[in-house]
Amino acid sequence: MGPTASGKTALAEALADSLDAELLNADAFQVYRGLNIGTAKPVERGRYHLVDILEPTEPFGLGAFISKAMVVLSDAFRAKRSVVVVGGSGLYIRGLFEEYASVGAKPDPSVRRFYEDVERHQGLEALVKLLTERSLADAERTDLRNPLRVRRALERLDSAPAEAHRLPAFVKHKVAVSPEPEVLDRRIKQRVLAMLEQGWIEEVQMLMLRGIPLDAPGMRAIGYREIATRLIEGTPLEGLEEELALRTRQYAKRQRTWLRSEPNLHFLRSEDCEAQRKEAVFLL
Repeated sequence: MGPTASGKTALAEALADSLDAELLNADAFQVYRGLNIGTAKPVERGRYHLVDILEPTEPFGLGAFISKAMVVLSDAFRAKRSVVVVGGSGLYIRGLFEEYASVGAKPDPSVRRFYEDVERHQGLEALVKLLTERSLADAERTDLRNPLRVRRALERLDSAPAEAHRLPAFVKHKVAVSPEPEVLDRRIKQRVLAMLEQGWIEEVQMLMLRGIPLDAPGMRAIGYREIATRLIEGTPLEGLEEELALRTRQYAKRQRTWLRSEPNLHFLRSEDCEAQRKEAVFLL
């Protein structure tokens, strides 16, 4: 685990090499085909399970992730293979390792319209109040500044319950890389610049030419809507790098906050990938 730009992909691949393990992606947006540069998709995608499995227009969430991840883990356990799960979507990893019940059946469309109407007419504060009153536990693990996540949490409460999953009997460890904020800020700035130089804008243009709408699930990934909106409106690209770096730093801050509450998580001390690999292998 770790915030964006922390170096967790390099560590995960080094660990997989050391342990002869399989790699399982737990990033919410690397599942989408065509979102490569902006999601920092690994170069050797063929090494990973659950990378490039969906079109950007297809929904994907905790329930779908757990369902697909369980197939990978069960197959690996039967084959006596270790698995390195890697990604920045903290809810996915927590839901998988803590054996949350996966999301149940989709709510009735009228339920979704009800909560959309509440937001439209009463605002986010009313949604948060409803969620807190109905389930404080769900409210505590939901980003209450994100209207979509608050609505989805409420919808799940109105959905048919699902059976909790049970992980195969792996020996399980969770480790995190989390550089100091100033180091991470510098890495984020460098990464955003590198992504733009590698053709991030052109990648968004290709998605638009394919007819991928701005409200597609995949386009929620940081930077994609921002770039697409500028292209559609003909807004100058000056200041884009700073805007994307700011959005990424804000996301990384939320990730660091999430990690501080993660159960049974060991923070690796070094910022050197080889030293991290050795420490993680020692722990294992």
